[in-house]
Amino acid sequence: MCILLSNARTKVFLCFFVVLLALSCGSYLKENEEKEPLARVGERYLYKEDILPLLRKGISVEDSASFVTNYINNWASKQLLLDKAKINLQEEKLAEFDALVADYRTDLYTRAYKEALIGQGSDSLVSSSQLKSFYEREKENFKLKEKLVQLRFIELPTEFLNKGEVIKRLKSFNEEDMAYLDSIGVQFRKLNFNDSIWIRAARVIEEIPPLTPENQDRYLKKSQFFELEDSVGVYLARINDVRQVNEIAPLSFIEPTIKQVLLSRRKLDYIRKLETEILDEAIKENEFEVYAQDN
Repeated sequence: MCILLSNARTKVFLCFFVVLLALSCGSYLKENEEKEPLARVGERYLYKEDILPLLRKGISVEDSASFVTNYINNWASKQLLLDKAKINLQEEKLAEFDALVADYRTDLYTRAYKEALIGQGSDSLVSSSQLKSFYEREKENFKLKEKLVQLRFIELPTEFLNKGEVIKRLKSFNEEDMAYLDSIGVQFRKLNFNDSIWIRAARVIEEIPPLTPENQDRYLKKSQFFELEDSVGVYLARINDVRQVNEIAPLSFIEPTIKQVLLSRRKLDYIRKLETEILDEAIKENEFEVYAQDN
């Protein structure tokens, strides 16, 4: 239907608008007709295509039917409760919630956008010199709250026959000794030959049951060798070094923490710079301005 007006150009425009609107509505209705509805609450529909992506691959027919039924009921409950809430809650409370939802939506979008920009433009590499420099400046803030140990360790079965040779090799531990111990390592119950790695003393106590928090100071001492035994096995260990509580943590032990701190600071600096550039550009393009406030 066309609306007759005296102005010919206006009449033509309105005719075109009505036709376009009819086509758009028809397209919308056709699109919704093609969808397969599963449930309705008022004017809101839940369609099959809304649930299909949520179904796990390989799920049985029975489990699929149960999942769909539960999902429909949960969806309907939420919609009905939402309707009741809009009717029964005070206007001020609804406005407050709408503002919170708007803020949350804005935060989600902006956070995702910032993370994408950071992934493209922020450097994620931290050099050894940067790590060392930060460690030297801040080392007083890295005091240990637990004892650390470097050690070589072997657990033998109780029936192991050549224990004396293993003890001798574990103590001297030159290249020939390492090759020998490696060659018979399949006979050991446990082993750790990397004595340059710092390990929490609590972890060592877990691995060596005869060690306890009460007797650890007797055995976990620098350059100490000890042999302990229980009904399960024989435990041989050579302590390379020890760091006590309240001593400065070794750089190698806290390197992951320092790296994370540096990357977090770099990320914050990048975000601040990004926000400043966005504001400056908006001001330059006359997209943002602050009006003077009357006191």
